[in-house]
Amino acid sequence: MHCAALIVVPDSVADPIGYYRANVAKSLDFVEHLLRNGCTRMIFSSSASIYQAGDDHTVTEESPLAPQSPYARTKAVCEGMFADIAAGRPIKILSLRYFNPVGADPLMRTGLQLRRPSHALGKMIEAYEEGVPFQITGTGYPKADGTGIRDYVHVWDLAEAHVAALRRFDSLEADVVNLGTGSGTTVRELVEAFNRVADRPIETVEAPARPGDVAGAYTRNDRARELLGWQTRFSLEDGIRHSLDWAALRPTRLP
Repeated sequence: MHCAALIVVPDSVADPIGYYRANVAKSLDFVEHLLRNGCTRMIFSSSASIYQAGDDHTVTEESPLAPQSPYARTKAVCEGMFADIAAGRPIKILSLRYFNPVGADPLMRTGLQLRRPSHALGKMIEAYEEGVPFQITGTGYPKADGTGIRDYVHVWDLAEAHVAALRRFDSLEADVVNLGTGSGTTVRELVEAFNRVADRPIETVEAPARPGDVAGAYTRNDRARELLGWQTRFSLEDGIRHSLDWAALRPTRLP
C-alpha cells in the first residue's frame, strides 16, 4: 500500500521540482523495488484533485481529468505511469482516489501528525485554539455561497475502504475507485458544522484564494459501494468532533 506523498497544494506551486521528485520519481523507484522483490499487487493513494468537475460539481471514475496544480498533476502522472507499468509487467495496481479526509481514530489512538495542517478543517481548529477569525480563502466560486466545495470523508471510513480493497483485490476488475461520501460541503457549510460541534463558535473573514486552489467537487460513489461493498459510516460532525478531540490530545501523544 503506497500512501506516501507530499500533499499541500500551495507548497507544490512554490516547489514543483520537490513535488515531482517526491511524488513521481520516488514512486517509480518504489514500484521498481516491488517488482524486483516479487510483489505483484499494489494499492495507490491517489487524489480526487485530478478531476475536471462537471457543472453540478459531481464526478465519477469516468469523469475527465484536468489537474490544476503541480500536486494534482503528480498524482495524475503516477496513475498513468502505473498503468503503463502494469500493462507490461506482472503487477496489478489499484488507485483509490481520496476526496478530503477529516477526523481521527474514534478511540484516539492516533490522528493527524502535523501540528499545523493547511487544509480547511485544520485551519479552523487553529483559529479556534488561538481565538482568531478563520480565513475563507476564495469566495467567488460558482456555488450558491461562492466558496469551494469538497467531499469530506472520515479517515476511519477511508481505512475501512482500504481493508475492503485488500480483501477483494484479486477479484476487482476496475483499476480506479473513488472514496468519498457522495455529498458536497462548501466552506461556509463546513464552518456552520464546526460551530455546531465546538463549545464556542469561530468567526470568519474572507480572503483571496490560495495559489492552486480550485472550486472542487464531490463523488458519486456507486463503484465503491458495488465493488468494495463499502459506504461511509461517520458523519461530517463526527469528523469535526474527532479532529477537535485529537488536536487537544496530540501534544501529549506526539513530539
